[in-house]
Amino acid sequence: MLYTTLIAPFAEFEFMRRALVGSFALALGAPPVGVFLMLRRMSLIGDAMAHAILPGAAIGFLIAGLNLFAMAGGGLIAGFVVAFAAGLIARATPVKEDASLAAFFLISLALGVTIVSVKGSNIDLMNFLFGSVLAIDDPTLLLIASIASASLIVLAVIWRPLVLECVDPGFLRSVSRTGGPAHLAFLALVVMNLVGGFQALGTLLAVGIMMLPAVTSRFWARDLSTMIAVAIAGAAISGYAGLLVSYHANLPSGPVIILVAGVLYALSVLFGPFGGLLWRALPQRHLEA
Repeated sequence: MLYTTLIAPFAEFEFMRRALVGSFALALGAPPVGVFLMLRRMSLIGDAMAHAILPGAAIGFLIAGLNLFAMAGGGLIAGFVVAFAAGLIARATPVKEDASLAAFFLISLALGVTIVSVKGSNIDLMNFLFGSVLAIDDPTLLLIASIASASLIVLAVIWRPLVLECVDPGFLRSVSRTGGPAHLAFLALVVMNLVGGFQALGTLLAVGIMMLPAVTSRFWARDLSTMIAVAIAGAAISGYAGLLVSYHANLPSGPVIILVAGVLYALSVLFGPFGGLLWRALPQRHLEA
């Protein structure tokens, strides 16, 4: 019974194994970036950037059809352009960066949907918005794994300035000039991981696998390294459990993966030892002189 429920779908079907490996690759690359977005109070910027890649991917689709590298390349270019333009507007005008990103988010979503509608069908549009993790092929799997590997390597290189900028950006600016380059490299990682997530989960859900496990980890750890480990584990569990639930219940895989991550978040809000509602309701020891 346990074998049939938990293992058989992956043992019997190659597309399930590909989807599982792709989900694990996303779990390695995206949640650590999401943890830093959360600590830097940039969580909603991830959502804005997820929609920013849609017009570029749609233009790649318009030119080359469902070509992986055309769509991924277009998404990367669009994401970098939006990140650069939003930062430029924030520095040259009174508008803050989050407000300019919100404007780009709305424009990008409308433009991307319009471009896809010109050439594609409703099925193409649904794949763009919600992805198709069960349709991952070898090139897509290689792209996701490459992005996850590059993301971990770059994070290791810029780790110290990123941590300092989360804790005390003023001190970082006073002792080093690495803050600016590290910030740009970090934004590049956000775009890259969203492009990887876009291939499996679509535009609307790609940011979910990045942010939900990251926010969940906040209830289970205080140390940064432990938070990242918890976020990766949560994303991996969400991918595995979401694929099983979608297989047995005949539901769309991408949304179910994000829903499982949402269930883990809800359980963490209730039972997490660091700030969970249950722990906060229990009597606390008072400090003694």
